[in-house]
Amino acid sequence: MSAPDRMFDLSGRVALVTGGSRGIGRAVAQGLAAAGADVVVASRKFDACKEAAAQIEVATGRRALPVACHVGRWDDCDSLVDTVYAEFGRCDVLVNNAGMSPVYDSLPAVSRELYDKVHAVNASGPFRLSALVGTRMAAGEGGSIINVTTAGSLRPNASDLPYAMAKAALNAMTLGLAGTWAPRVRANLVLPGAFDTDITRAWGPDAKRTAAEMNPMKRIGAPGDMVGVCVFLASEASAYVNGAQILVDGGLFRTL
Repeated sequence: MSAPDRMFDLSGRVALVTGGSRGIGRAVAQGLAAAGADVVVASRKFDACKEAAAQIEVATGRRALPVACHVGRWDDCDSLVDTVYAEFGRCDVLVNNAGMSPVYDSLPAVSRELYDKVHAVNASGPFRLSALVGTRMAAGEGGSIINVTTAGSLRPNASDLPYAMAKAALNAMTLGLAGTWAPRVRANLVLPGAFDTDITRAWGPDAKRTAAEMNPMKRIGAPGDMVGVCVFLASEASAYVNGAQILVDGGLFRTL
């Protein structure tokens, strides 16, 4: 057994984080780099990835590679994986964090285009990336897949139903993957509650205030609140954690 300070050490590892240029993904990418990993910052806009990667390199001293990728497009996912292995020769940690939850007026107002786009980004893309990376992990030295979904997938409502449905599919996928390449590859699920990201900013200040007041912690989450659990799941410290479903919601969904 390693000493506690070594159990969380990610030196020599490579981590791929989607949606890594801002919000939760940005915080997690820097957290993994601070723990010793080289990181790949993937998101739709290359300039945002490049800026985030440069900041991570300055802050941590680790290599951070920016890659533009729309995870809702399978060709982009294939290209992203090829780039990671061409640059580093390995991927030890995959964090499927990219997501989108467009606002709509009513359920009948949800267009087929919106519905398909939400499912492509939140479920289809993570499936493709996990299939490609997980297979290579299993053939190599193993690894950890961390899927970021939402506590709302456990109690969906009409205001974000396509998003919650897609994230529920990602929940199911995680449980399936936990038995696919084990013991070489572990797959775990992190379910954040309301966090201060683009999604909640679209709610407006009154809704955010209400969400904070409802929470036992009397606030909504900050991106940095996700770092510890993701570093844990990426590291040797969680070597026997597989198929776990971890709520990071301040205790709001504790009755489940």
